Amino acid sequence: MNGKSMDIKQNDIETLRELFPYIFSEDKIDLKKFQIAFNYDVDSANERYTLNWAGKSDAFKILQEGTTATLKPQPELSVNFNATENAFIEGENLEVLKILQKSYYNKIKCIIIDPPYNTGSDSFIYPDRFKENLEDYEKRVGERDEEGYLMKEGLFRKNSRENGHYHSNWLNMMLPRLFLARNLLRDDGVIFVHIDDNEVHNLRLLMNEIFGEENFVACVSWHKNYASANDSKTFSNVLDYILIYQKSEKFERNLLPRTEKQNSLYKYDSNDGKGLWRSDNLSVKTYSIEYDYPIFNPNTGIAYHLPKGRCWLTNKNTIQEWIKEGRIFFGQTGNGAPQLKRYLNEVQQGVVPITYWSYEDCGHNDEARKEIKLLFENPPFDTPKPTRLIKKITQIGADKDSIILDFFAGSATTAHAVLDLNKEDNGNRKFILVQLPELCNEDSEAYKAGYKTIADISRERIRRVIQKIGNGGFKAYKLSPSNFKIWRSEEITEENLEKQMEMFIDPVKPESLVENMLVELMLKSGYQLTDKVENRGDFYYINNELVIALTKMDLEIAAKIIALQPQKVITLDRLFAGNDELKTNTALQMRDAGVELRVV
Repeated sequence: MNGKSMDIKQNDIETLRELFPYIFSEDKIDLKKFQIAFNYDVDSANERYTLNWAGKSDAFKILQEGTTATLKPQPELSVNFNATENAFIEGENLEVLKILQKSYYNKIKCIIIDPPYNTGSDSFIYPDRFKENLEDYEKRVGERDEEGYLMKEGLFRKNSRENGHYHSNWLNMMLPRLFLARNLLRDDGVIFVHIDDNEVHNLRLLMNEIFGEENFVACVSWHKNYASANDSKTFSNVLDYILIYQKSEKFERNLLPRTEKQNSLYKYDSNDGKGLWRSDNLSVKTYSIEYDYPIFNPNTGIAYHLPKGRCWLTNKNTIQEWIKEGRIFFGQTGNGAPQLKRYLNEVQQGVVPITYWSYEDCGHNDEARKEIKLLFENPPFDTPKPTRLIKKITQIGADKDSIILDFFAGSATTAHAVLDLNKEDNGNRKFILVQLPELCNEDSEAYKAGYKTIADISRERIRRVIQKIGNGGFKAYKLSPSNFKIWRSEEITEENLEKQMEMFIDPVKPESLVENMLVELMLKSGYQLTDKVENRGDFYYINNELVIALTKMDLEIAAKIIALQPQKVITLDRLFAGNDELKTNTALQMRDAGVELRVV
């Protein structure tokens, strides 16, 4: 246990080694072998279609840096903490995504994010200095909260259009987050990214690079405003976009539910036991001479021919069978031209999504604001998305028992939509939301109502939705420093070595709580935030395979643990109280029982 998140770079190298072992030499990637294996023309390397910008290589370095941070449980801010499988995490989303890599790698079915649009007036986090150490960075940016975590003034910088790296800054912010998000997606997973005209072109190219151009699914145009802006100097923009990418070809989009309007077309019933039907065209444009013949009305004897270039839907024999079965309709009086009876129970029980979404079908900005107003007397958020929009996305991209991730949570519309859908169709979808504790402006309605940060608003909205629908819950967590002392070799000198060694006799920080250490050790062992945890008194039993002992250890407790036959046991060195004999006997007994023991 090195206390760090998953090593992204090493993980990618191991994936390459598994797929292409022949490009390695002396445990390293041999670029010459790589070029030979893939017939790569070095001379034309610079003559290729690519997206490049200032700071791109450094953004990859930021992505590959691990983190020692953890997530601290906050039961007091949660709803049904011990029973729910939903999670809300307060913290900077890049750090949180790194923490989640081990636990949720290849586990998320659907990701929905609404990142900053880079309008020229918004602020967001982007790495603009890559070589300074953390201490220098914190000194430079200054402001921190009560736990030492950087708040709005430190984390956020306005990215104005006058900035020479206007687009580059935004891309540097998005690249590592999208890269880590892709890692979390299942092979049949999908990501939906909201965006507007400012960066839709760059985002498409960036996602082509990260997800692969072949995994582009669609670019949806959402009609976000039902009225034009009369004060617009040029055009009134009424559209936003949603870029959709799959993890791989294993993704299968779901059909959307049929609407009452669509079903209302099926209004006839012939009392033939086949149910409701509507009349449909019996001809097609794709011409076949076999399907070109006259159809005779059995009531009038009149022959019906089609115009040149068109033919009937099927051959003559099948049409005669359909006439006998009553599947051909000759009008209300029986004296008209032939039409097909299309029965409701025979049509596809769902609707194929299209790339234009009207506000009638999935809501608009004003509807979203009204939704917030129904939950809060004074709406604390100005730019939410309508829940109907997020419901539609969820219905297309997620199954009824999927995990949905949103790491730009904002007003928590994604949680609202998931909870509503579960209520409507008895689903078991789970959400994980991540939101930075961005400070609310002191003159805002949110601040006046007592909400210090956007994360406060997000949590409160989820609570009120749960109260309204009478079901659900969420576990609240906060991004926090590790509960364990982190050995930093770069800070060790000849003068302080002895002192540092003494400090690490017990690697647990004095202020660390058992429940916080439990969550950290679970996450860093690859377990999820909502995995089953049993408190067995002297230790915790997770998913019937992992034991974590944090308060006491002796041979009797070791025997109880071995009797459970877990795969792995994690405990603290300090529990042995310097008794090397006890420690050795415990380790031997567990080894003989086939149980892996890790001591922190």
